[in-house]
Amino acid sequence: MAKIYISLGSNIDREANTRAGVAALRQRFGELELSSVYESEAVGFKGDAFYNMVIACEVSEDVHTANRALAEIEDAHGRDRSGPRFSSRTLDLDLLLYDDLALDEKGLRLPRDEILKNAFVLWPLAEIAPDLMHPLAGKTYAELWAGFDKSKENISPIEFQFD
Repeated sequence: MAKIYISLGSNIDREANTRAGVAALRQRFGELELSSVYESEAVGFKGDAFYNMVIACEVSEDVHTANRALAEIEDAHGRDRSGPRFSSRTLDLDLLLYDDLALDEKGLRLPRDEILKNAFVLWPLAEIAPDLMHPLAGKTYAELWAGFDKSKENISPIEFQFD
């Protein structure tokens, strides 16, 4: 079994799509560990604010199969891939970590770069895995979050209940 961490984001019907994304991940992978839900500004484009969170679970499949499953869930929830890379989306699921695997292939880089660049990824990851070590940076996620420039993004945790 491998432990994976997934970033979930939505800024189109974000409450419903966040719930649907978590439900689909639970159906596909089983028991999930959920961070708080955070509201953050769109990064890289002008758009509605996002709901973001990080989800952890254990999987028996290889990294490529797990990553494909995330794309399939996005597609099933109306993800439109025809627009620009940075655009509004119903559901965005990114594989952040697969155990401590370091991988750089076309279409899949682990650990995902956004961990170190975006508060909407690092903060919820530090919340659910504070003592886990980043495989390349050599620091825990709590240490990385403590040293992160928090003035770069407007982000805050929100009250959000899952069924």
